[in-house]
Amino acid sequence: MSSPTLPGDVSDIGQIALVVSDVARATIFYRDVLGLKFLFPAGPHLAFLAAGSVRIMLSTPQGHGEAGRNSILYFKVTDVVGTHAAILARGATNERAPQLTAKMPDHELWIGFVRDPDGNLVGLMEEKR
Repeated sequence: MSSPTLPGDVSDIGQIALVVSDVARATIFYRDVLGLKFLFPAGPHLAFLAAGSVRIMLSTPQGHGEAGRNSILYFKVTDVVGTHAAILARGATNERAPQLTAKMPDHELWIGFVRDPDGNLVGLMEEKR
């Protein structure tokens, strides 16, 4: 039985968030030990690297989860609002409706969140150009 097509079907993983105890120390590991490309810092509690086409976000717990026990999968979509609504209609639990997260030089980043049956956070991200 195939699932109905969603607006802006979920496709590639766009970003994975890793909760770490120390962003600076973790950045050194992922950049220098694993050799990932460092993209940019976002204050003392966030850093972004690239693993091929997948962005890795290093973050301290910031009120949720524990280091090493709370990663978030972010899936790229082409219609974050429609996809979010369709996934909720299929039974996912809403965490946060899609909203503008960042304005980049060439696009806007919109992200919404749902939770899986175990309570894991799943991000839906659209880069609107």
